[in-house]
Amino acid sequence: MNRVWAMFSSYPYITNVVGYTTLFATADLIQQSMLGNTHGQSTQLCGEISEEEASVTSREERAVVHLKNSEWSKHSAEQKDSLVMVTNFPVHSVEWSQTFRVALVGLCFHSNFNYHWLRALEKRFPGGGAKIIFVKVVLDQLVAAPVTISAFYIGLSTLEGQEDPLEDWKHKFWTSYKTGVVYWSIMQAVNFSLVPPIARTVFVGGISLGWTVFLCHFRQRKNESPSS
Repeated sequence: MNRVWAMFSSYPYITNVVGYTTLFATADLIQQSMLGNTHGQSTQLCGEISEEEASVTSREERAVVHLKNSEWSKHSAEQKDSLVMVTNFPVHSVEWSQTFRVALVGLCFHSNFNYHWLRALEKRFPGGGAKIIFVKVVLDQLVAAPVTISAFYIGLSTLEGQEDPLEDWKHKFWTSYKTGVVYWSIMQAVNFSLVPPIARTVFVGGISLGWTVFLCHFRQRKNESPSS
């Protein structure tokens, strides 16, 4: 621990930026591995499935189609459950190019922005009193939150070469911002009150892990809201 703290003290910029970027990219890996990557590719299933199977969403319907309407009614309940599980079990593979794009956005923008933004906040509003922390949190949500969310959507869309880099941003920004206000207000209050300024960027990277998993997964759901 002493060595880690010595590195932060000696190389605050490098350690914060590298640490933040690593956590940022890890979030996409978690999202792809656990939740699946549906952006630009179809979900892979055990065995080959037909277009007709892919068009239905019910587990039982998919199993029925997989059997081509054959002797479904003659199968026992146990056999039906087994067939449903086989035809609906997802296997998520990692698209490394997507993780690279997420890491690039994190390295080129988010880590640097957060590092300089947090330093500027501390310089302008030093200390950890309740009033000072409140001001920092409010400014963070009014300035940093919309900037970083916008950079995430627009940056990834640009790297992917989408015709309209603003499409995801237009459909996803407001929901993402509203979702993040409560989470980030609490987390940044902890950051400003308990974490030394020298380590605040990498701390943000740590608490960004879950948030970035949400953003990456939400971005895959084209023009949908989280409640849909």
